[in-house]
Amino acid sequence: MAINRKSTSKSLASKASKVLNNPSSSKAAKTLAASALAQKSNSKQTSAKVETLASTVMRSNKYSGNTKQLAASVLSQSNKAR
Repeated sequence: MAINRKSTSKSLASKASKVLNNPSSSKAAKTLAASALAQKSNSKQTSAKVETLASTVMRSNKYSGNTKQLAASVLSQSNKAR
């Protein structure tokens, strides 16, 4: 299986933390933020379920720029073999 060694940047991790602490953030945004933070400093990869969510977010017009940034980050850290 191909391993992706990318990790979440410090600035994006900060945004993800703010999303998780904001009670008005959507469930999708919080899921993507949690995934991004989980990939901050180790070799964890995006799960297939979160990849699907991130793909949906990227194709939709209803999500904010911050949510799309999180989606792009977790997609870039996904398993390339999947």
